[in-house]
Amino acid sequence: MKQKTLGLIHTSAMLVPVFAQLCKDKLPGVNVFNIADDSLVKGIIAAGRLTPVIARRVAGYLESAELAGADYIMVTCSSIGPAVEAGAKLIGVPVLRVDQPMADKAVQSGERIGVIATLSTTLEPTADLVRRRAEKAGRKIELTSRLCEGAFDALLAGDAATHDAKVAAALTELSRQVDVIVLAQASMARVVDSLKPEERRVPILASPGVAVDYLATVL
Repeated sequence: MKQKTLGLIHTSAMLVPVFAQLCKDKLPGVNVFNIADDSLVKGIIAAGRLTPVIARRVAGYLESAELAGADYIMVTCSSIGPAVEAGAKLIGVPVLRVDQPMADKAVQSGERIGVIATLSTTLEPTADLVRRRAEKAGRKIELTSRLCEGAFDALLAGDAATHDAKVAAALTELSRQVDVIVLAQASMARVVDSLKPEERRVPILASPGVAVDYLATVL
């Protein structure tokens, strides 16, 4: 049986080692290669939205991954999610948004779902995805979106402590209002580990682990 190949497309090189470890642990025997371009997310932040030009570039990376021999492609950034779904229609192999398995798990976990992000350009695509996956599953949900103001700027400025403190405070507050919390950005996952049990009263889902668990079932 031919060994499967997974192509990963990232908008941050920092995610390459994160997924390398997850794939090593959960996808033994699967070839993995990476394409990373951080100018995509920088362009979205500068424009304040996903532009047609960036969407076309995302489609180009999907095609490139297919031509490189990927049997399956996963895009690890939520901000370009809508472009991933549009581009996937032009590709001959399955394409997965990293946050789709997480959205599906959240929809199965409870009616009151919280979505939290440090970037508004990531918050809306993730919230929209959760709504659509709930509709597809025939489930009624109540969605609460929360933006951690200033956290992303702090992270960019090298102040990880301020970023983590803002995210931790928002997670603690949100956990009192919902049944399950979805992290719109993988970069927030490490903050979850620092929370005390009383601060994380509900399941808090991060996309990388959930997505690779899902890939293990299809690859």
